[in-house]
Amino acid sequence: MRPTLVNQLRILVPVKRCVDYAVKIRVNPQQTGIDTTVKHSMNPFDEIAVEEAVRLRERNKASIQSIQVVTIGPPKSSETLRTALAMGADSAIHVETAEGAEQQMPEPLGVAKALRAAVDLVIMGKQAIDDDACQTGQVLAGLLGWGQATFASRVVVSEDEKSVSVLREVDGGAEEIRVRLPAIITTDLRYVFFSKPRYASLPNIMKAKKKPIEKLTPQELSVDLTPSFQVLKVAEPPVRKGGSKVANVDELVSKLKEAGFA
Repeated sequence: MRPTLVNQLRILVPVKRCVDYAVKIRVNPQQTGIDTTVKHSMNPFDEIAVEEAVRLRERNKASIQSIQVVTIGPPKSSETLRTALAMGADSAIHVETAEGAEQQMPEPLGVAKALRAAVDLVIMGKQAIDDDACQTGQVLAGLLGWGQATFASRVVVSEDEKSVSVLREVDGGAEEIRVRLPAIITTDLRYVFFSKPRYASLPNIMKAKKKPIEKLTPQELSVDLTPSFQVLKVAEPPVRKGGSKVANVDELVSKLKEAGFA
């Protein structure tokens, strides 16, 4: 149930376990998807969202009731939750899927339905770096009928604690909008220029081990996470051929004609 007082906000931050951004992506031998036997870490956009939630509480200690993180994925995803807890979240929910489910990741609509719950403010990364769908936040706002502010780089709670001002990325630079609570906010990489996500310290990592993680299944949430689309085959892009130098414009035009571009 939603709390009766708006000034006691409960923030939900969805996080996702992804192949680490520094790892070179390769197709697995079965050509059913990418190789997932490599290093994984929290989705960078979600890491920004956790940081923003923690900073919001630091700036508005009397207004934020709790910060809860949630993830959907196999048992190893609990490592990502522990990282978020070490960064400052209070509790976590793990909607556990079968081992090896990375190759059949839930689609944005399924994720949004699983996240639909009674909270006042959801802060999440604008997209995951594995599928780059950039849809879950918008779909969740639509399902809940809440306002949304996407591609956020700065979030400020109003004095009356009934709305938030959000600086967001647009094609021409940035714009500031105000959204009534409850709301969905998705964070962009520009947030890093204002406040870089904190590292989880060793004492906080030890404390995170004692923080609660509630485990649920999609069935308990009455949500079907079966993808609507089936991946038939994944293949590496063709190897690019090396370029060549030309002595003058005439030779360039000649080569373009030979290649069928002119």
